[in-house]
This record gives sequence, structure tokens and C-alpha cells, in this order.
Amino acid sequence: MDMEDKIFNVLIPTEKKIKIKNGKRRIVTEKIFPGYVLVEMIVTDDSWYVVRNTPNVTGFVGSGTTPTPISEEEVKELRRRMGVEEPKFKIDVTVNSPVKIIDGPFKEYEGKVSDIDEARGKIKVLVSMFGRETPVELDFLQVKKI
Repeated sequence: MDMEDKIFNVLIPTEKKIKIKNGKRRIVTEKIFPGYVLVEMIVTDDSWYVVRNTPNVTGFVGSGTTPTPISEEEVKELRRRMGVEEPKFKIDVTVNSPVKIIDGPFKEYEGKVSDIDEARGKIKVLVSMFGRETPVELDFLQVKKI
């Protein structure tokens, strides 16, 4: 629509996350802000009209009728999050902390963390079965801190 000199960049912020589905680990791409699109543009009446009348655009973030710009630091942080190729494991448990198993064959069992392998994203949990503690190796997504 001849707006290349006013509308520079359209960005849909996404990041890669690790999910477990059907017992298998998968890397999925999720939107950081579902339903939002970032547009880098010079706001004039013409460019504003083009963006506002784009199909499926329902509104804008901001007060009143004009959109609120976000800072350059926020855009850099979003691009940094989007640029991460391999998702990192977020392990928020420590050795000897109590956890509840939320997935897999030992679902609903409670135990105590005995070992953490951050490189592989695995946790060894001591689960009490048949009167004694048994070590079980689990994915970090399969446990929840109590």
C-alpha cells in the first residue's frame, strides 16, 4: 500500500519452550504475547489508517485513540528472548527439597530431590515405595515444588 517509508517492521514475538506431551519431550514455539503484534512505524494519518483497517486488528495498547510506543530496551529484550535457539531448563528446586510428581508413571507421588542434572534437565527423586526410598529419574517438567 506504498507505506514502506512509514511502516518499517511488523513483529510477532515468539519463543521456544520445552513441553512434555504423551510422555515425550517436545520443543514448541509459543507466542510471548498471544493476540498482539508489534509494529514499528511513523504515526501519520495515512499509516495509522492502514494499520487500523488491517483485517483482524481490533484495538491498540494505549489510552485514547493513539497507540503507546514501547521503549527500545523492551524491544531489545523481546528480540533477545526470541533469538535463543535452544530453550534452557528452568529448575527451581534444590537438593533435599520436597517435590510432588505431576506426570508419568509415578504421578501423585511425593518425594525428596537427591540429585539435579541441569545439563540434561533431569532430577533424581527419592520416592517412598514399599517401606523404603527408591531413586527415580524424572524430567524437571514432571515435578512440582511443594
